[in-house]
Amino acid sequence: MPRAPGRHNDLRAVSPITLLDGGMGRELKRMGAPFRQPEWSALALIESPEFVSRAHAAYIAAGADVITTNTYAVVPFHIGAERFRSDGFRLAELAARLARAAADRAQHAVSVAGSLPPPCGSYRADLFDAAAARPILRTLIDAMGGQVDLWLAETLSCVAEAELVRESLGPGADARVKPLWLSFTIDDAAGTATPTRLRSGESVRAAAEAAVRLGASALLFNCSQPEVMGAALDEARRVFGEAEPSAQRMQLGVYANAFPPVNAAEAEANAELSEIRADLSPAAYGRWATDWVGRGASIIGGCCGIGPEHIARLRAAL
Repeated sequence: MPRAPGRHNDLRAVSPITLLDGGMGRELKRMGAPFRQPEWSALALIESPEFVSRAHAAYIAAGADVITTNTYAVVPFHIGAERFRSDGFRLAELAARLARAAADRAQHAVSVAGSLPPPCGSYRADLFDAAAARPILRTLIDAMGGQVDLWLAETLSCVAEAELVRESLGPGADARVKPLWLSFTIDDAAGTATPTRLRSGESVRAAAEAAVRLGASALLFNCSQPEVMGAALDEARRVFGEAEPSAQRMQLGVYANAFPPVNAAEAEANAELSEIRADLSPAAYGRWATDWVGRGASIIGGCCGIGPEHIARLRAAL
């Protein structure tokens, strides 16, 4: 496995940096919250929502500027179609209220990002069905709209998922008109040996061009290994450099995971929990973050397996 880059940049030399939180599911598990597949992080929301509040508070105490609603698993893919029909709106609204309350209690300014997950399954562009996904997204948007400061469509495996999010948010002067951050997940099964692509096989260039076309405020890459993120940032910067001046001002960001490489084509969705890498200590993750900042990222955080101690390390460096 490639080693992390050297400390050729100091995060403190680049500002401003927006610091995100880390992974919710694994933090809940570590805290002792109810946690299992297939419900993932939604189980704590269903059975013991106080754990969700504690996780938000831990990331805020670590220094996060943005916390994300615990709605990633509030989709039929995780909680089942019947439960989503009966409880999806209520659970998403509860998740948004918990995040809003935690942000409002913070001693520093904290924004709330409304998580819009892949409605048909993580990493699985082959399962995406726009007709099935549309009402799921509408439920999440309607439930969270009054509590969040921005929308974070995350772990997108294909451009079509991003396009449906933009369509679902729609135009108008209501609570849905908020900044949109699009975050794509990168195929990391081959490491850095092949060109950087989305898990659908589409190019990072296609994702960056879509972010420009859809009017996103930020383009991020998440839920992939740190090793593949630098090349994705470089390609996105090339696209922005070729675009109109408004696109050149779009922010870039990264929040990587601590999983070994995952081959989505071979994975059985929701079958088991992935292992967590032992080599991504807070110090090691901080070195990767330094590299991303040097490549133009101004939004930094963590995904699965990256906890409050990692975020605190980033805050100390900043």
